[in-house]
Order: sequence, then C-alpha cells, then structure tokens
Amino acid sequence: MNLFLKYLKAKKVTIVFIILFIFIFLLSFELYHLPIMAVIYPFIISSVIGFILLIVTFLGEKKKHDALIYTAKLSSAMIEMLPESSEFLDDDYKLIISQIRQNALTEQQIEEAKYRDLVEYYTVWAHQIKTPISSMKLTLGNMDSLEARRMSADLFRIEQYVEMVLTYLRLDAESTDYVFRKHFLDDIIKSSVKKFMSEFIGRKISLKYEPISYSFITDEKWFAFVFEQLLSNALKYTNEGSISIYMSDENVLCIEDTGIGIEKEDLPRIFEKGYTGKIGRLDHTATGLGLYLCKRTCDNLGIGILASSTPSVGTKIYLDLSQYDKRKE
Repeated sequence: MNLFLKYLKAKKVTIVFIILFIFIFLLSFELYHLPIMAVIYPFIISSVIGFILLIVTFLGEKKKHDALIYTAKLSSAMIEMLPESSEFLDDDYKLIISQIRQNALTEQQIEEAKYRDLVEYYTVWAHQIKTPISSMKLTLGNMDSLEARRMSADLFRIEQYVEMVLTYLRLDAESTDYVFRKHFLDDIIKSSVKKFMSEFIGRKISLKYEPISYSFITDEKWFAFVFEQLLSNALKYTNEGSISIYMSDENVLCIEDTGIGIEKEDLPRIFEKGYTGKIGRLDHTATGLGLYLCKRTCDNLGIGILASSTPSVGTKIYLDLSQYDKRKE
C-alpha cells in the first residue's frame, strides 16, 4: 500500500491534469447548455480504461522496484542485473551508476596497491631487523651478568614488538598461514613460558603452573602468539607476587596475575583497537594494540577471550578453547 501511495504521489502532476481536463469538459458542456449525460458515459469508460492502465503501469513499476531492491543487496559487480530501462532517463541513471562504480573500483585498486606496498615494506623491515636482534641475543647469551640479563629481557620485548607488527599486517591479508591440527596445550605453554623465564627470575615474580593434560584443535604459532602476548601483559603490569596459569573450567584456560589490575570502566573496552585506558595513559609505552591483536587472532582461531579484573588485586584472562569445536559443528 505504501508503495502504491508513493507511486500516486510520483504521478500527481499527471493525475491533476486529468482531473483539470475533466472539469474543463464539464464546464464547457454546462456553459453551452449541452446535456451532461452525453459526457458521463464516455467519462465512465475512460475512467475504467485509465484505472486499468494505472494498475498495469504500477505493476510494471513495482516489478522494477523489486528488481532494484534485490540488486541493492548484491555487490557492485552485479550492476548488469539492473532492470531494463522503461524511460529515457533510466539510461542516464545507469550511466551515472556505472561511472560511480568504475571510479570506486579504481580508488579501491589504488588503495589495495598502497596497502600491498605497505605490507611488503614492513614485512621486509621486520625480517631485516631480526638479524641484528639474533646477533645481539647470541652476544648477550655468552655474558652472565645482571646487566646482560636486563638487556636480554629488553631485547626479547623488542622481538615481541616486531612480531606484533607482523601479526598486525597479516590479520587482514587475503591469504593466511593458519594450519589447524590437534595440539597438546601443555607443550605450547611450556615452550612459551621458557621464553619469559629470565624475566620471571630477574623480577622475582613466581610462576604457578602445573602440567595440563588437555588437547585441542588450533594453529600452534598463532595460539602461541596470543598466549605470549597475554603472559607479557601479565608480567608488564605485575610488580610483585605471582602469575598463575591453570584451567578454570573444563575447556577454559586462565592466566591470572597479582598486578595493578584494570579499572571497572575500562574493562569492557580493553580489546578495542588503540584503547589504553587509565593505566595505559599513565604508561606512555602502551599502544592499545596487544589485546586488540589477541582478540582478532582469537576470533580467527575460533577461541573466546574474556577478562575480569580488580584494581590493585589483579587480572584474569580467560581463553575458551571449546569455541573452535562449536564453530565446526
């Protein structure tokens, strides 16, 4: 009904002119004292024919309307599916739409080329910077002093930041290197924790972890990236106390720390891109990318990630490892 009323509104000029012409005929017959009935009969016939033509025209317009609504839900590449022209202006509109689409495609191609160049540049940069990092690690590995251990810890963080850059670039890549297969959680955790042992020892933070007998389907490299980012965050914001790694539920891994915690108003937004919160604003090294990358990677892995925290008490990060199996069902 709404569409029909819109159609009548679009044809209001034509309808007004028809009514005006009828009035002119009636007035002419009245002025010349001609019998009104002489015009009533042809008026009725003309009205019936006009009404039929109105309905037929409306149905044609409705068909075009439905086709346009359907086309609007498709991609711009389906522009050829526009309904056939019924008025000479329709061809002009088609031409304009085609030009807009072509301009949009050209702009998209330019932006994609810029993005590819950017990805290639930073990928090369990331791989090149790994060479001096490896060299420095070898040098520091032969030195046994408090200063060397501190430098090794800083170097390890630099290496993590490089990995963050590579991860950020790969997130929206058309092709990924995900390889899903069954892994033992304990193996991934031990391998990752080993990288942080010097920092645990140097900062006198205890690690509470008991071997976990649990296996699940995931990509080992990407899951390790998430776990190491969470462990790095826990260490970064824990000045004293401990970090615990355990299964809080049948399929839920928990990383718990006794750090400075997260403010209640910041908690719902910690996984947003670039959001640092109150603590991050005090720590000028915070970028707001670590947890964002974890959330995006978890989404790709089919893993749920949640957080709970109490300021000055600590933070708990939960990884729901059952999500991947649920997604595959």
